[in-house]
Amino acid sequence: MEIMTGKLAIGASLLVISLLFGQLAWISPAPEETNQQRFEEKTNLALRRTGHRLLLASGDSTSRIPAVKKLGANSYVIQLNRPFDYDKLPPLLQESLDIHGIKSNYDVAVVDCKTNELHLGYNFMDYSKSKEVACIGREQLMGCYNLKITFASSANPPSSTNPVWWTLGLGLVLVGVSYSVWSRKKTTLPPTTETLHEQPIDKPARLAFGASSMDLENQLLYTANSQHNLTYREAKLLHLFIKNQNQLLEREFILKSVWEDEGIIVGRSIDVFVSRLRKLLQEDTSLKIVAVHGVGYRLEVKANEDL
Repeated sequence: MEIMTGKLAIGASLLVISLLFGQLAWISPAPEETNQQRFEEKTNLALRRTGHRLLLASGDSTSRIPAVKKLGANSYVIQLNRPFDYDKLPPLLQESLDIHGIKSNYDVAVVDCKTNELHLGYNFMDYSKSKEVACIGREQLMGCYNLKITFASSANPPSSTNPVWWTLGLGLVLVGVSYSVWSRKKTTLPPTTETLHEQPIDKPARLAFGASSMDLENQLLYTANSQHNLTYREAKLLHLFIKNQNQLLEREFILKSVWEDEGIIVGRSIDVFVSRLRKLLQEDTSLKIVAVHGVGYRLEVKANEDL
């Protein structure tokens, strides 16, 4: 009788846990929401990069680029307060979208900020076929222009799987497996009065990369036989490189990820902190922070067989 009561109590407890686990899925971000947020971040970075390059090509290296605004479900706009070379727009925009992995059809429109009149524009298919678009070579009047890009409605197809029911179903399956294992152990193991003490499971304290490692919690870097104390920003920047090793990170992405909480961002900060990290990592020949001129940085980590 006591065994049966114990089974029922544990079974009920596991069922409650699974239901709570299922409820958490209701407040967790759905996959389509996460995908949409990621798409918006990539589009923001791609448009800001395009605006930056267009202004540089026009001889403007000081003007501030306003934030990218979302006009609709698939429309984004960035304001440029001076004329730019329209001939350079198609390749620069496509290059920026490719860097951030955006592979969707889109329309481009150059609109006057004050009158909202369409001055120039083209579709992605026009450029992809011939690498040329209409209105190339036309001069722009002095003034403010909105660069608007609208993606096809299928840019971010929603997920067909309902994560709530999937999570709840998984929870119920785990309950069944756990109960079955418990029942088997209960019937095969003889009664004992010994007390078993579980050993604590050690959590990995360091992030390994190359021949080095990093203790993020204590802001410590270990290279060869040396230990280095990192500042908050150094640790944050190195952690960003480790998470994205062998991947090119744009300067604007690095600034947003590491320095956004300061409110005022100085682009030169990246170069200063990268220089510090290079000195700290110089003992590890498997690591190299490479600068890609005009774009950003990449932490290159050699494979073990290359060492």
